[in-house]
Amino acid sequence: MFRYQLLIEYLGTNYKGWQIQKKNKTIQGILQDKIRKLLKENITIVGSGRTDAGVHAIEQSAHFDLKNKLLSLDKFINSTNHFLKNENIAILKIRKRTSNFHSRFSAKKRVYKYVILNRTSSPVIEKNQVWHVRKKLDLDLMKLGAKKLVGTKDFSTFRASSCNAKSPIRTMDFVKLKSLNDKIEIQFKSQSFLQQQVRSMVGCLKYLGEKKWDLKKFDKALKSKKRSLCAPPAPPTGLFLSRVFY
Repeated sequence: MFRYQLLIEYLGTNYKGWQIQKKNKTIQGILQDKIRKLLKENITIVGSGRTDAGVHAIEQSAHFDLKNKLLSLDKFINSTNHFLKNENIAILKIRKRTSNFHSRFSAKKRVYKYVILNRTSSPVIEKNQVWHVRKKLDLDLMKLGAKKLVGTKDFSTFRASSCNAKSPIRTMDFVKLKSLNDKIEIQFKSQSFLQQQVRSMVGCLKYLGEKKWDLKKFDKALKSKKRSLCAPPAPPTGLFLSRVFY
């Protein structure tokens, strides 16, 4: 068997997330179908993790196994992207990997980015790629809140009720905020994330920025480990899987 890693870019707007579903259009489902038809092999695409409906990827990582070695990696990329021309999905790179490599279990770190458009006017060009927040946000207050999220903690507050992870303990390497013109970009780095964790943390940081919460209330929500004390999660539109490190 020959194992290959793919780096994939996609806009998640018109898909029901990454993971294959019987009746819905998904990223994994489309990719797997197109590559099976191209190579005439019953391959299985394995992703580094699931992204929810409407979530995007700047560089998702996945792998698949083949019985026959690919003769030209460039030809594979060009042919696959031709099959994907009517989709919002593109293969960026392909690499030959050993059988020990696993796109999910070999991943050491993952980086997610969330983009807030903080202005009065509604987005047009980036309509489905930002969270539009009209009220002016206090970036400095949000940065103070972000510092409280860094480190090894119980993130139960930010965990979806449907999350099936064995433990709510995660180590957040960093949470970085930067502002450029009308945009606020928030980056999160960790080995892994709980279901809806990033969107839930962004929702709480937004409450801070709007001054619906003060730092004391933000800290209380985090330490409570109660989902009921979490602010409403941010929508999927502004969320991007930026990179997976091995």
